[in-house]
Amino acid sequence: MLVYALQFAFGLFGLSLLMNILRLIRGPHLPDRILALDTIYINSLALLLLLGIWHNTMAYFEAALLIAMLGFIGTVAAAKFLLRGDIIE
Repeated sequence: MLVYALQFAFGLFGLSLLMNILRLIRGPHLPDRILALDTIYINSLALLLLLGIWHNTMAYFEAALLIAMLGFIGTVAAAKFLLRGDIIE
């Protein structure tokens, strides 16, 4: 039963990732594109966690933690750039 749930989740997160890539390409404004990038990293993080469950190993979870930290820093930097026009004060 877990195999079917994982396959279903892989399919839905993969579809969501493709839709976010479409939003990244077609986004009319810069905030739309930044939000699409943020959602892409969250979806790829979820796919990595599902892959860790599928292969039953902890290495994927450590990589997911690293991606989550870098994605948060990137989102904060992009938001500061949009608000102020400069990242470092």
